Amino acid sequence: MTNPLRKRFYKEAAVGSADSGFAVLLDGRKVRTPKGRALILPILALAQAIAGEWGVQGDKIEPASMPLMQLAATAIDRVADERGAMRDALLRYADTDLLCYRAAHPSDLVARQTKLWQPVLDWAALTLDAALLTTQGLAPIAQPEQALAALARHLDRLDDWRFTALSVVTAATGSLLLGMALLEGFLGKDQVIEASQLDENHQSILWGEDEEAQERLQALADEIGAAEAFLRLLL
Repeated sequence: MTNPLRKRFYKEAAVGSADSGFAVLLDGRKVRTPKGRALILPILALAQAIAGEWGVQGDKIEPASMPLMQLAATAIDRVADERGAMRDALLRYADTDLLCYRAAHPSDLVARQTKLWQPVLDWAALTLDAALLTTQGLAPIAQPEQALAALARHLDRLDDWRFTALSVVTAATGSLLLGMALLEGFLGKDQVIEASQLDENHQSILWGEDEEAQERLQALADEIGAAEAFLRLLL
């Protein structure tokens, strides 16, 4: 992408046809990724949305205000080159998935974890054939090889675009299952955020909220919201 706060160098952002999809055009020239690859999108709606991000830039270009562009560039530049390593990293999240490590007390936190997390675990077991084990505390447990193999098969079926969105949500939440639940439409953005921040929300009730925590929550919401929008545009 562009350097932070680079001066706007174009007047118009538009979409044009390409051999294998749709290109974003700045004054008729195709946008390229940071590695110099053509930014070719598979779906017209996604290309239009990214062109919209370029179109609303002011005198200075702010890459942080273009999350869809960033996701697309990641899919083309990083996932295309590093998918094997990224797949292995995602499976390591499954081995230590947030939803599998439960509190022993207090009772209200235990109940809240069961209410928000157990339906996702049940869904993963039924729909993904990935029945992960749970435990109390932080001592690591070994997950069943069958469940991990099932998750690996689901990862391998994804195209690079959806794989990218899943990677972002998984890293942001610490849970491959929450990422898969968003990807498959079992949970929406707000539900994923609530589930991933359950422990933090409990602490804020006890000790109060602070500005840094609110900033982290907003950054998480923005990241997951962008991934959800990206997935929706791929439909």
